[in-house]
Amino acid sequence: QVQLVESGGGLVQPGGSLRLSCAASGFIFSIETMGWYRQAPGKQRELVARITSGATVYTTTTTYYADSVKGRFTISRDNAEKTVYLQMDNLKPEDTAVYFCNSVPVGSGYSWGQGTQVTVSS
Repeated sequence: QVQLVESGGGLVQPGGSLRLSCAASGFIFSIETMGWYRQAPGKQRELVARITSGATVYTTTTTYYADSVKGRFTISRDNAEKTVYLQMDNLKPEDTAVYFCNSVPVGSGYSWGQGTQVTVSS
């Protein structure tokens, strides 16, 4: 079955950086567009970044970022390791949320992992 395990969150001061990782299993990771989502308290879960598969030597990955994180977050992936990353720089208090990874769109039967908490506070 699909398993997604997020890690790398923590408490960081404004302006700081974190790198999130998501280890995937149970599906053909290399052909899926993957994304990082976040959910802040009292808010809907939102997509903040996505990356296409880049599964063959003839294709390259393309990325998308929400306006709120553009220029500060960088998504990447390692298909051999079935892992997707989110490098977050110049973090702001409004980035505080639980961060999740999943396919984009979320596949039928794809469950959500536990997520990883990111707290930006001085």
